Amino acid sequence: MAMRQTPLTCSGHTRPVVDLAFSGITPYGYFLISACKDGKPMLRQGDTGDWIGTFLGHKGAVWGATLNKDATKAATAAADFSAKVWDAVSGDELLTLAHKHIVKSVDFTQDSDYLLTGGQDKLLRIYDLSKPEAEPQVISGHTSGIKKALWSSDDKQILSADDKTVRLWDRNTMTEVKALNVAMSVSSMEYVPEGQILVITYGKTIAFHSAETLEQIKSFEAPATINSASLHPQKECLVAGGEDFKLYKYDYNTGEELESYKGHFGPIHCVRFSPDGELYASGSEDGTLRLWQTTVGKTYGLWKCVIPEEENAEAAKAKTTLPATAEEEIGKALNCQLQICC
Repeated sequence: MAMRQTPLTCSGHTRPVVDLAFSGITPYGYFLISACKDGKPMLRQGDTGDWIGTFLGHKGAVWGATLNKDATKAATAAADFSAKVWDAVSGDELLTLAHKHIVKSVDFTQDSDYLLTGGQDKLLRIYDLSKPEAEPQVISGHTSGIKKALWSSDDKQILSADDKTVRLWDRNTMTEVKALNVAMSVSSMEYVPEGQILVITYGKTIAFHSAETLEQIKSFEAPATINSASLHPQKECLVAGGEDFKLYKYDYNTGEELESYKGHFGPIHCVRFSPDGELYASGSEDGTLRLWQTTVGKTYGLWKCVIPEEENAEAAKAKTTLPATAEEEIGKALNCQLQICC
């Protein structure tokens, strides 16, 4: 009997959720940050979706959000022409970095000493966070607003995407190494350090490229326009979501569609796998985040798999139940739904 996905729904935002990111695995677990047009990025426990806090200070939509590796710092990019750096433990604002236009993307180096930003002014900026008063290093070359900018190759290179172009830059020389032109507007970009893989989505295409050369490795075509895709840490599968409200799961090696189901009540803007690969998160126009199991029915986080004892072991059916602390149990067995409200 096929197991049915039972997502954890994380409420709290009042506008569309447009970006999300996980931290690395820390002694306290891992964490999830979400960016929303309501201007109030939120921090959650990554494996349960439990709300931890809201970062207050932006005066416009927040388009990008990220956590450093050990989840001690957060950074956000917003429509109020600023990027902010936060203490992710106390929630205090540490820095406001003024820009000349809307900021869309933020990314820490692995040592958290530098912050990369990109936005509508077509410029990449590198801030030395130990010298907040100093002017940032600026890289020009994009011909339209930057949608995403990421460190790559142990922070020696930078990957950035504007409307229909992905560019690879050398950090030391601040020069372009290579440019990749695509047929339609780039909707998302993910960098996977293990294997140096760049995941790009545009139109209905999910493409995988070498992060070092931008040469294409493979690509898949989805049934609908895709806004975001994420590759499993072990490269077993990938997930994608887009305009038809559905989440798609594919076998990375064969391209076979493994699952597809309606994930939200609006277009899906962002999807990401957790650092351990046990779940993935999605953010939507409907204002919610949802957490989904990579292996349905496995006991993990707030999901508990119960297999009843029966005389005929082959007839035993897996049942998914929710913990007593959950707010609401709508159904038993395979079609229950857990709502986490914050």
